[in-house]
Amino acid sequence: MKSGFRGILIVVLVVIVLAVFVFSNYNGLVASEEAVNSAWSQVENQLQRRMDLIPNLVSTVKGYAAHEEEIFTEVARAREKLFGAGSLSEMADADRELSGALSRLIAIAENYPQLKADANFRQLSDELAGTENRIATSRMDYNNAVQSYNTKIRRFPTVIIAGIFGFEKKDYFNAAEGAGQVPSVDF
Repeated sequence: MKSGFRGILIVVLVVIVLAVFVFSNYNGLVASEEAVNSAWSQVENQLQRRMDLIPNLVSTVKGYAAHEEEIFTEVARAREKLFGAGSLSEMADADRELSGALSRLIAIAENYPQLKADANFRQLSDELAGTENRIATSRMDYNNAVQSYNTKIRRFPTVIIAGIFGFEKKDYFNAAEGAGQVPSVDF
């Protein structure tokens, strides 16, 4: 009788240890996945801030450089593409396109000294520069959260729990090919 009770006690203890192991790993994966989602939300928040600043910046520059219609069209098209992006890769592509168009817009502004002296333009440029820094920081935080999450779901024995519950690898926010090269600006 005592050996039967001992056997049942061992089985119950093993089941409890396994349950604690599974629950703690599952909860850790949920927390990591939510950290990735939160970091991505911050990237989107900063991208939205930039998109909200752009119409004001474009309007200010238009007042001085009305004949530069091509760049205004390019900025508007890139902004709409970013606004309509559905996936991470679409958003990253649209973001790179918008960043390039904004760089060209700022470069055009360099040709208009009276525009550079305009207080509204300076304020908008400073806000845009600050927003670009926030976007870069948010992307870095997102990529760090993705790295932590992806590492966690690939480690043994958590990989088993991740597979059972369907936790999948997340994509990084990557720079475009040739992003290290200085863009050419033609006037």
